[in-house]
Amino acid sequence: MRKLVSIVCVVAALVIGATAALPEAADASSHREAPLISADPQADNTDVYAFVSPDRPDTVTLIANYIPLQEPAGGPNFNNFGDDVFYEIKVSNDMDAQREIAFQFSFRTETRNKNTFLYNTGPINALDDPDWNIRQFYSVRRTEYTKNGVGNSKVLGSNLPVPPVNIGPRSTPDYEALASAAVRDLPGGYKVFAGQRDDPFFVDLGSVFDLAGLRPFNPAHILPLPAGGGVDGVGGYNVHTIAIQVPIKELTRDGKMPSGVNDPRAVIGVHATAKRRSTRVLRNDGTVRYSGDYVQVSRLGNPLINEVVIPLGRKDYWNASRPQADQQFAQYYTSPEVTKLENLLYPALDNAAETNRNDLVAILLTGVKVPPGKIPGVENLNFTGNTKADLLRLNMAVPPSATPNRLGVLEGDLAGFPNGRRLADDVTDIELRALAEGYGPILNAVLGLPNRAPNNALGDGVDANELPFLASFPYVSTPHQGYEHMHHVAIGSSHVKAE
Repeated sequence: MRKLVSIVCVVAALVIGATAALPEAADASSHREAPLISADPQADNTDVYAFVSPDRPDTVTLIANYIPLQEPAGGPNFNNFGDDVFYEIKVSNDMDAQREIAFQFSFRTETRNKNTFLYNTGPINALDDPDWNIRQFYSVRRTEYTKNGVGNSKVLGSNLPVPPVNIGPRSTPDYEALASAAVRDLPGGYKVFAGQRDDPFFVDLGSVFDLAGLRPFNPAHILPLPAGGGVDGVGGYNVHTIAIQVPIKELTRDGKMPSGVNDPRAVIGVHATAKRRSTRVLRNDGTVRYSGDYVQVSRLGNPLINEVVIPLGRKDYWNASRPQADQQFAQYYTSPEVTKLENLLYPALDNAAETNRNDLVAILLTGVKVPPGKIPGVENLNFTGNTKADLLRLNMAVPPSATPNRLGVLEGDLAGFPNGRRLADDVTDIELRALAEGYGPILNAVLGLPNRAPNNALGDGVDANELPFLASFPYVSTPHQGYEHMHHVAIGSSHVKAE
């Protein structure tokens, strides 16, 4: 008994002291992932998605979400994009991990009546409704960069409306009509949207932050509990979404459609950032003045990287750095701390390799080549060159799946993560299994990746979002209203049940 208590104490100390520990592996993908950005939610990038649009397969949809864990009832000063934050979605398309194209979003807020505390003074029935007091507008630019960093910008749209937040049946009685009116077609075949949506990420936050618990595997934990179904800790919360749908030919290096999946032009790398002015001055009259150059304070490509891979002492630096310099972080991929903790906390697992994890480098830092003959007609899944960089890589010539699988490439669905990322991809389960070398039989056969059992069944028990996604752009679900909503949604075999 004394020996067991000693082991438990050591394990608890390791978990509490390890910032990149397993609990953060299932953190809401990049919500409050680093000390500095945790205090700056308007600039906190939570998730990035990139996928071939299922209803417009000649386009790619790029989505970047910000402002994590929004309480829907958070009035009277509801969440808004930051007027002083410069939001970007960046695309690398020529195998060097540097951005060649950037879609840049700038916002401004208009307060119509400064003599009331109310966000709205009556029902909001249209985007120009006079009862709506606090409105936001934005501009979007497309900037192409030369090799020496010179940018050539084109304004795609300006004074575009952001819909109101979803307050409730009195204030926003037909919310999705307001949101739909904010979807705008832009010249060249683009579509764009910016506004509040349901947080599409799904994960059992409550369990994994309780010493790395996975409810379905509770009996196997070194501190066992009864097994249970997963609970979506992000359920009931909103984010602010920036989404742009782009013709594929607008993303390739030469402006032409790729000839097929093995055409190097078909593969892009995507990440999103947020920047702020370097100097912020608080004045005695209650106002704020910003000045100086813009400084990057947040970035995100693949999900969970700053949680799972990067240690506490380098998280803020990682957020400020550029993907093309990620060689400096390679040691955290080849010797992942989270794998050591998986091995330690779950003795029933088949211990995964804790060093020399070149499989993670290929999947997350360079993209994947396929050995000839392993997948008929496919030799390049999403390889972007030898420069190690955290980019969400997408082969735009892989068509949308007719039967999407939440485990993506692990189950042979090449249109899913880590080839891009769709809203319904269960990146938590995918990465938990990859880190534990439980890649499944398909990737074992195709790439020779290990398929340890029961590691290949790991998961948090939350397999879907609590709300259905939309069939058309911007695809992200309707945001929860402040008047009536719930948190911590239990996900069972019948899909959704309020806890």
